[in-house]
Parts: sequence; C-alpha cells; structure tokens
Amino acid sequence: MTVKECVSFMLVNGDKVLVEQRSLHKETDPGLITLPGGHIELGETREQALVRELMEELEVVPNTYYYLCSLHHPTQELQLIHYYIVLDWSGKLISREADEVMWCSLSEPQIGIEADRVALREMKRMEGLLI
Repeated sequence: MTVKECVSFMLVNGDKVLVEQRSLHKETDPGLITLPGGHIELGETREQALVRELMEELEVVPNTYYYLCSLHHPTQELQLIHYYIVLDWSGKLISREADEVMWCSLSEPQIGIEADRVALREMKRMEGLLI
C-alpha cells in the first residue's frame, strides 16, 4: 500500500484548538470532527503544504508554528500525517472546505480520528517545552 503524506494543523487559542466537521461528501473521514489539514503535493515540502493548506482551508497564514509529530492514519488510503502547532496567524478564519469549523476545549476534544487524538495528547504533554 502506498503511503500518502499529509499535514494537519492545530490552531491554538488559549485552552482551545480549532477543529472542523468534514463534509459528508469527502472521500476520507466523511462527517467526522477532525483537525484540519490536507495532502502534500508532489515536490512540496511539509512546510509549504502547511502554508498552502492553511490558506486553502481557512484563509490564514501561519506566523508562529512548530512541528509536533508524525502519525499513521489508515483510511481508504494509508496516510502519514505530519502535525504542526500553529500559535499565531494572520487573516480571518473562514471555513472554505469543511462544513463547519469550531473551537474545541483541549481538555474535552470531540475528535473522530485516533491519530488526531494522539497528536492532541502529545501537544498537551509537550506544552511546557514548545510554548
């Protein structure tokens, strides 16, 4: 099975993280609450994909961000998701691809993907070292 590389990002605002409700028409994880992100395109670095996906999905540009970890997510394809924490951004958050975006408490995230839940736990564990 071919591994498809992706980026996902955690926009953090105090004790909240931005999550999205995926469209029911999406091929991958339809209708689930997830961290936003997308596929890395051919010839693109992870950071280039991060910047492009943030603009495509939310119309924001990251100012301060950190790489957190990479995790596999088996779905219709095997994804290797590279997670980033975004602490500061420019632009107004506008949902362009998901049915809805919302701020979710870091203490009670309602995330539908195990890899996203693991990444959130890792972010909380590393919080004092990264921020």
